[in-house]
This record gives sequence, C-alpha cells and structure tokens, in this order.
Amino acid sequence: MFPVARALSAQMWAALGGDPARLGRLRLVGEGALPGAFAVSDFAAASVACAALAADELQALASGRRGGAGAGVEVDRRLAALWFGASLRPQGWMPPPARDSLTGDYACADGWIRLHCNAPHHREAACRVLGLDAGADASRATPQVAPWQGARLEQAVVEAGGCAAWMRETAAWRAHPQGAALRAQPLVLRESVPAPPLAWAPVAGRPLQGLRVLDLTRVLAGPVSTRVLAGLGATVLRIDAPQWEEPGVVPDVTRGKRCARLDLKTPQGLETFIHLLGDADVFVHGLRPGALESLGLGAAARQGLRAGLIDVCLDAYGWAGPWAARRGFDSLVQMSCGIAEAGMRQAGASRPLPLPVQALDHATGYLMAAAVMRGLSLRAQGGGAMRARLSLARSAELLLDSPTPEPRAAHAAQGEVDLEPAVERTPWGPARRLRAPWRIEGVDTRWELPAAELGSSPARWP
Repeated sequence: MFPVARALSAQMWAALGGDPARLGRLRLVGEGALPGAFAVSDFAAASVACAALAADELQALASGRRGGAGAGVEVDRRLAALWFGASLRPQGWMPPPARDSLTGDYACADGWIRLHCNAPHHREAACRVLGLDAGADASRATPQVAPWQGARLEQAVVEAGGCAAWMRETAAWRAHPQGAALRAQPLVLRESVPAPPLAWAPVAGRPLQGLRVLDLTRVLAGPVSTRVLAGLGATVLRIDAPQWEEPGVVPDVTRGKRCARLDLKTPQGLETFIHLLGDADVFVHGLRPGALESLGLGAAARQGLRAGLIDVCLDAYGWAGPWAARRGFDSLVQMSCGIAEAGMRQAGASRPLPLPVQALDHATGYLMAAAVMRGLSLRAQGGGAMRARLSLARSAELLLDSPTPEPRAAHAAQGEVDLEPAVERTPWGPARRLRAPWRIEGVDTRWELPAAELGSSPARWP
C-alpha cells in the first residue's frame, strides 16, 4: 500500500542515517490525496513517518526493547496532510491574516514574480525598489511590476534586503548555478564531532522528557520541528527579537513552548542567550548563514559552550552555491524551483499554482525534528554530537523527483473524530487541535502547554 509514500520514507530515513530495518515497523493508513501535480500527501506522510520512526528509536532505547516485531508506528496520510495545512481549529475567533497585502504573485514582462512582504523590512525593501509608498497594496504594485524583467526585479529586491522569486521552470532551475549546487547536496547534511557521554537519557513513554531545546527559528519549518519535539516531552524555549511578530501562524506553531524575547545585538541580550545555550541539549536555528558567526557563535563556539550539543539548522536555498545566503520562504522556493510553474501547466491555469499546503516548510520541519532525535539516539549509544543542516530548496528537489501521484479521490473532509477531545485555552480564545498524525507504540504524544504569544515568558529555563 502507498508505494510512493513508502519510497519517500525510505529515502528520507536513509538521509537521516536511520537503520533501514526500522522501516519494517511503519504502517501507513489513510485514503485520498491532496490535489495537484505532486504527491503531497505521500510527501507529508513520509516526513511525518521519519519523525515518528526516530521517536520510536528513542522509545526502544528507553524501554530496553530490541527492535520489536510488527507495525509499531502507524502514520495516517490524511491526518498528516491536514497537519500540513494547520493543526489549530479556533472556536469562535479567527487568527489574523497570515499574509501582508503586498505579498503575492505579479505578472511581469516575461512571466510571473512573487513578492514576499510579510515582515515589515521586506515590505519596505519592495516598496523602495518599486517606488511605492509605505501603505501600498497589490493593486498599486501591479502596474509598477508589469514592465520589469523578472530576473532583474528579483535581483533588485534581494539587493535591497527584501524577498522575491521569479517563476522558473524546473529545467531552467536545474541549469541555474544554485539549482545545480543543490543537486550536489544531500537532503540532510550530517556531521559528527567527538563529545562527552550524554547526561540526558530518553524516558519511556515520553522519550524527550527533560530535554532542553533552544529554538531560534521563525516561520515556518523551524517552529514546526520544535512543536514536534514539545509533543514528545521536550522543554522548548523559543527566542525572538524584540519587534518580531508573525501573528498569522503563532497560534498554530507555539503549542507546547515557552516564548521569550532577546535582543542579541545588545551585550546583555547576547550574554543571556549564551547562558541559555550553555544549558541547552539541542539548538535549532534558522538564521541566514553567517548571522551566528557575526555574534561570535559559530559552530565551534557553540560546541565550546555546550560540548555534545545537538545542532540542527535550516535555510531556504541550501548551504552552497551563489544563493546560499539568500532570504527565502516556502512560497518563494516553489516559484524558483519549478513547482509553481508545473502546477500551473498541469492545471491549465493562467497564473502560478503552488502546492495546496506549504509542504516544503512542514516536511522540512518534520525532518529537522527527526534529525534531532536521530542525533540523540546516536549520542545515547556513545556516538558524537551531530550537526545537521537542511534547506527548503533541497526538500523541494525530493518532491520534484518523486513519482507522479497516483489517481486518488480527495481526502475526506475533517470531522469531529479528527480532533482531540480537550479544548485548548489559548491567549486568543478557545481552540481544538487535530489529533497527532501518528501512533507510536508505547509513546504518549501530547502538548503540556497551550499556544503562547511571542515574548510571554522570561528568557530562562524553567
């Protein structure tokens, strides 16, 4: 059953260095599929499966189980696809819009370009390049974009400090220097350094109980990864800059976490962060390459502060090539690498057609969580400290290479049976959550804290 999902699971699990025999414990269920040109439901199930298999590996270590026969890990493809949309179901209220009014796809002189303006400084950059005032919306940007060549406008916005992506076909992307550099990179770039014995140990039933995870990530893959870890028992402390906001997604992704603010550009803020890092077991981060180095916190310095630290990071366009330091988001990568063009062509549409969910973000997030847990398993068995690097664009390559999706009916609509029975009391109002998309033998998946506003907790370990 579900050969595409099984094949993707095997590829992802191998990229994480997992024992192929553990795949025998995986059972996939859940009929139907998300629409479109790509096997997104299978992609979702496979990435969720890798995180579940990694948790199962830790559970085996904690319980003394030697492998175990049968399908000890069950992943629901349909629930995984629903989680790739959102896990939160507000009761009587609505989250703020996830997108700025200037964010969107625009026709240009030679195709289409996407502007990503959700962050104020990215909006300001686009407005400067296009000669727009601060309050401009899409209707005013449209005629300003129209005369531009796509590649020229993309470069101008990027050089101004903003985010943009011209729509390319997959063949053009793979001929591009960045596309070629990506093809030479592994899905998960793993490195190991010598480390002392691990003081922390996995706990049967809640395999990550007592683990301290320092989270320096923003929308969306990184927060997804640390939400997974929180659901398996980890203590997650998320750090944001004083003025950073992402109101459209915070209610969905901060469940189970404590959220604090620090200004790392000030001596006091940096000192506090260094103390937090020195007491962390895991560091998950998504700043652009070079940002931590500029603060004196390169990879070697981080290991010096906390020998044996599991260090997992991501970026948009990969770790080599001319775009290695380029800002990017899921929707931009879909435009760059050919996914949006393929969707448009397959549907006979007149404008870019992205994936039905932000699958690059979510899949990369689950793979990051799996990388953390694989690193912990190796450390618990006397291995070195693992550093893992992932990127949205490299995850996109795996989806682009996957077989054409099998013809399937749409997933059944969400019902009461898909939701946890309890009501979550969030700062914005009551909410329900989707049930976990997996069942892992002996593991209790639950989130002990409701979603929290950014900056609602002190910058210290509980």
